[in-house]
Amino acid sequence: MKLIGAIERLEQMCSVRADTSALPADLTGALSSAAALRAFIAAGEADLARRLAEASSFPEAALAESTRDTLSTASKTIERSRTLEDTPTLADALNDAAVTPGHVDAVTRSAKPLDDDQRRRLLERVESLVGVAAHATVEQFSRRLRTEVNRISSDDGIDRLERQQRATSLSTWVDVEGMWNVRGRFDPVSGVSLNAALDHAVEQLFAESVPETCPSDPVEKQKHLRALAFSRLILGTAGTARRGRPEFVAAIDVAAGPGCGSGHASGSAASGSMGASDVTAGLSVDWPIPVEIPARVLVDLIGDTDVSAVIVRNGVVLHAPGNLNLGRSTRLANRDQRRALRALYRSCAIPSCAVSYNRCKLHHIAWWRHGGRTDLDNLLPVCSHHHHQIHQAGWEVKLDLERRLTVTFPDGTVRNTGPPRRLAA
Repeated sequence: MKLIGAIERLEQMCSVRADTSALPADLTGALSSAAALRAFIAAGEADLARRLAEASSFPEAALAESTRDTLSTASKTIERSRTLEDTPTLADALNDAAVTPGHVDAVTRSAKPLDDDQRRRLLERVESLVGVAAHATVEQFSRRLRTEVNRISSDDGIDRLERQQRATSLSTWVDVEGMWNVRGRFDPVSGVSLNAALDHAVEQLFAESVPETCPSDPVEKQKHLRALAFSRLILGTAGTARRGRPEFVAAIDVAAGPGCGSGHASGSAASGSMGASDVTAGLSVDWPIPVEIPARVLVDLIGDTDVSAVIVRNGVVLHAPGNLNLGRSTRLANRDQRRALRALYRSCAIPSCAVSYNRCKLHHIAWWRHGGRTDLDNLLPVCSHHHHQIHQAGWEVKLDLERRLTVTFPDGTVRNTGPPRRLAA
């Protein structure tokens, strides 16, 4: 993008901001211009940071001082500049606003675990994937990058896991507000168990009530609860919440019918999932693994986890263990219901929301306070943000018998989805 183009986009954004009667199309257009400006500025910032790094012995400090930002943010800017220096085509695309800074940062993150030769090969492939990035979201491009990394690291995943175990780290510090901070990175095998313990602690400690210290914002509220649960787990005051175990749900989708399978086990541990197909029965089996774990390690890990099979077809649960209909006996969904819905949904049920199922609440379609029942066909996984929208912003959601979802917004706009297709997600 040339300077004149950036000025035109800035003028458009300012014009729409000043127009109090701007239509939604005008607003989205202005937001698109704002995103293009961010990309253009990020490209310029990265170029300047690269030149500063060549001229300064401590460029992070110089950059942080000049931008009045943190050393951590300055370090990320310099990392981005190095990625762009090694991928000129990607740098041009960022300057032209064809990609976003998030796409560049995804490349940086993907390259970090690799050795020098592997990193060089990945960046060479990135140069040919700029067209893909230009038409993909950051999340979609990140998935493509993971695929490329897996191809480059074409071992059984053990070497990568060993690198991740060596890279496991934890740091703590006190910030300027006097808050004690903690940040850690863990290998995926440890991460599965740690995350399960944390999720279980939140569920057990705060299912019935939450502390008065909770923020009103639904997203910040969940972060607050996880922080409190983490603290209690570390201090040993979480009680029975300490006994959380990872759970894998084998979602068996029989919608495709006989003859759909390949007749042999398939899947990739590096992709974060294992799969198998039975050509005779026409079953498609998916093991949703939340992180990347080598197959050989996964076999051992499953011995220490709970594995349950749920059979689904076209949004309907045909079989699942346990009691799926609790009526008015309790407001809270049980583990059996959560497991069954996990087999149907990878993420929040609201269209285009990518928040994982593990971070979702189970919402009563017919509200509990209005006599709704805690039955499977009245429960829908939604993230904290969209749960707030439903309860506070006037969103209406309905499900039919095949779990086709209808969302009606306060302005009368309606969005519909078909039955959840977890395995196709």
